[in-house]
Amino acid sequence: MEEDPYIWLENLEDLNVKRFIEKHNERFREFIGDLSKRFENDLWTYYKVPIILNFEPTERGIYILTREMDGHKVKLLHWDGELEELASSKSLGKYAIITDIYASEDGSKLGFHYSEAGEDEGTLRIIDAEDKEVIDELKGVVENIMWIDETRYYYTRFYRLGRAPDGAKAPVERIILRDVSAGKEEIVFGTQYGTNYLMNLVKTWDPEKVLISVDYGWVRSVVYGGLRADPSTWRMIFNGRDYRALPVGFSNDSAYIVYYDGEGLGRILRVLDDKIEEVVKEDKYPLRKALLVKDKIYAEYLVDASSRIRVYDLNGKLINEYSFSQPSTIRLMKFFKDKVYCSIETFTRPPSVNIIEDESIKEIHGYEVDMSIAISVREEWTKSSDGTPIHMFIIEDKTKSLGRAVVYGYGGFAFSLTPFFSPLVLTLVKQGYVFVVANLRGGGEYGEKWHRMGMRENKQNVFEDYKAVLKHIRSKGLKTIGLGSSNGGLLIAATLTQAPELLDVALIGYPLTDMLRFHKLYIGNLWTTEYGNPDDPKDRAFLEKYSPYHNIKRGVKYPPTLVFTGLHDDRVHPGHAFKFVAKLEEVGAPVYLRVETVSGHRGASPEVKIKELADIIAFMEKAVSTPWQ
Repeated sequence: MEEDPYIWLENLEDLNVKRFIEKHNERFREFIGDLSKRFENDLWTYYKVPIILNFEPTERGIYILTREMDGHKVKLLHWDGELEELASSKSLGKYAIITDIYASEDGSKLGFHYSEAGEDEGTLRIIDAEDKEVIDELKGVVENIMWIDETRYYYTRFYRLGRAPDGAKAPVERIILRDVSAGKEEIVFGTQYGTNYLMNLVKTWDPEKVLISVDYGWVRSVVYGGLRADPSTWRMIFNGRDYRALPVGFSNDSAYIVYYDGEGLGRILRVLDDKIEEVVKEDKYPLRKALLVKDKIYAEYLVDASSRIRVYDLNGKLINEYSFSQPSTIRLMKFFKDKVYCSIETFTRPPSVNIIEDESIKEIHGYEVDMSIAISVREEWTKSSDGTPIHMFIIEDKTKSLGRAVVYGYGGFAFSLTPFFSPLVLTLVKQGYVFVVANLRGGGEYGEKWHRMGMRENKQNVFEDYKAVLKHIRSKGLKTIGLGSSNGGLLIAATLTQAPELLDVALIGYPLTDMLRFHKLYIGNLWTTEYGNPDDPKDRAFLEKYSPYHNIKRGVKYPPTLVFTGLHDDRVHPGHAFKFVAKLEEVGAPVYLRVETVSGHRGASPEVKIKELADIIAFMEKAVSTPWQ
């Protein structure tokens, strides 16, 4: 393999890199002119609708995290219906965003994590919910707060770089017990696990107990359990060995766990000491998550990437089932006392908070959107190169058409592309674009086997699935615009280098492109569990075959391409984007680069995001109407 001619673009402090960014941003602005302004009003219309990102039911009411037109906000929906604002991202910094919330069961304490411009590294602030006084504050990638009593809580800390205090090489995670009154903390769990292990505390309906999942990347799991107040009691209760396992809850002394062995669709086990019983067998649909509340198990299944809920008794007897009139997503499912709450989202309606009653699901809090378009959502199928059926959602306004389709994909990390509310999608559909969401292997839409069929040496399957969707859409006489971010950016970049003739425009966001060096940049080593390790010759062989950066060729007619990233992305290094653009330019491809100076992998403030999205739409418009050599 030849030396990397553009490795210098990985140094974000280099003045030459800063000039590279400035030059390309200027060139991009010259290309799109003031066309972006045409789309900003429509984007603002949909951004005005509050999006519920998270919620926590407590004694005081339901804490809700929203993204609104003027920033991210934390509110308390009192049980009497009164809505009280507790925190706003605007008071935390011009470009700050609030990324998560954590509340104690009695509602007296509220924690929220915020970061500058969407960075992973940020600040966790804990306040007294009554007087809003700051109780505690932590810096870094800290999350998963669980209170023990008035002054003590657990949290997980993700060590991104260097080493954990116990010497384990990053990336690695640990569970820490912090005592606010004493001003001290200690690692109480995880030191037996090394690099690439992630940990999660799971609150159970039994308030005296806790479950802990330990995951090696996105591949396999071990589950621990014990007394919530005493980490010395935490013992391994289930070893998933080669498969993932998901804690559900405790009933008496038995732990309930979803296990993804067999066909990888998920079955529910009851574990007591060395005795393991199957309570709910594998279905033909994947079981995505489950809660045990009192004497029932609430399980969410995906049916062609849309959510259903089934309720079982503790012996696996089906009690009830809930489905929806249109493709929907149960984004969150939480409990408080004996009640279960969930957020429900569709392509045309933002997430709402709901309570699951015996015979129905009732909305507690939500926001309406004025749909001025005759939007249609339907589902279609095609076949991949090896005959595997591939599902897709197609969203459009049947009253108008520009003859163009934006084809969105991801295909990795067992992440499922289920229905989602998006200002970008609605703005595009209003303009006359068709928006296609492709459910590719590597995701979780059809279970763990589906995920594994698209990871490591099988990653090429993901690209073949996506190509099949592009061919299907092109057969309808539509131009195809590829769109993906992060792992989805890798998807579009790989498709661009393998089958450029299938794309009329490529939109590559916050991407991985150098699959031989990704493990050396930021937290990239964590992803070796998903992609393979470039330092292993066997893995390097299949990574090299598709690595987009290494497969750009001279003499190929590439479609107009926009690569976009953010300087505050501390998860996927912006160098991936810069190097890919530089190499495409070297072979004369029509490529443009847009670098947002105040955006990260977790997102950006609404005004920054709207400008980015408006620019992306403007590039599409200009790219399809410009004659290219």
